[in-house]
Amino acid sequence: MTAGKSLHPFHARIERFDPALDALLAPEAAIEKLAEGFTWSEGPVWLNGELIFSDVPENTAYRWREGMTKAEVFLKPSGLLTPQPGFREPGSNGLTLDRQGRLLLCQHGERRVARYEGGKFTTLADRYEGKRFNSPNDLCVRRNGDIYFTDPSYGLEGINDSPLKELPFNGVYRVAPYGRVTLLTKELTYPNGLAFSPDEKILYVGVSDAAATRLVAFDVQADGTLAGERTFFDAHPLLKATDRGLVDGLKVDRAGNVWSTGPGGVLVLSPAGKLLGRINTGQPTANCNWGGDGGTLYITANMFLLRVRTLTKGAGW
Repeated sequence: MTAGKSLHPFHARIERFDPALDALLAPEAAIEKLAEGFTWSEGPVWLNGELIFSDVPENTAYRWREGMTKAEVFLKPSGLLTPQPGFREPGSNGLTLDRQGRLLLCQHGERRVARYEGGKFTTLADRYEGKRFNSPNDLCVRRNGDIYFTDPSYGLEGINDSPLKELPFNGVYRVAPYGRVTLLTKELTYPNGLAFSPDEKILYVGVSDAAATRLVAFDVQADGTLAGERTFFDAHPLLKATDRGLVDGLKVDRAGNVWSTGPGGVLVLSPAGKLLGRINTGQPTANCNWGGDGGTLYITANMFLLRVRTLTKGAGW
């Protein structure tokens, strides 16, 4: 996976829709291509001085760090450990770290949330009320150790029509540190990326429904459950032939701005849901995350791994 001569057309730009974007992205900020040649790059996370990210259809996780001329295989297989039919996207998808800094993965093929440590996977959650999850997609961790994750059926052949699907809905769940799984909502058609506001009072969830792609917000209750669902940003009007992609992965910066993938690339939204600008990657864009010193945004956009320097830092840095 090269970082040199482009193997694919690459045309990216930063679009400014509001002067407030200048406090987040400098006028001279540039979008840099680091590697390419992936089938569908996803789930970037900064771990031990390098970026780890998924290529979901290829059942592979890669690593990249400064000075590397290409991304290297980190895990293969990453999401389906024993070959079997029925999966359109068998690999790992969303990645994050737990409170101890250990790697957590949404594994489509194993249909679980797992921890990777010491060369071994440990299942953290693979069932709700005795039924297998669809294909856990993305996850985030609350400060108390609770893991929140989404479970659409994108990993399965036929998606919602897959004969492997055991749950009749696509849910959002919480896994407590002691292992209990709680269903938080089953009302979203295709829940995808998710992230907390810096004070953890709001959970944002991306909905990757081609008929109504949007970001929704929930109030996080004292017991960790969700209430008050509302549309935070309707991205559907941005969909057009030249601006492809749905709301997918997202992250929040330390000031509460939401950096969400969506039509055209990464949408930069104020805490009030105002569209300030867009990192237009020219590609359907899956996810993003901060790395390095916390001020560099890494972006997984279709076949590319990209980065752009920001003037903020990710929440928690």
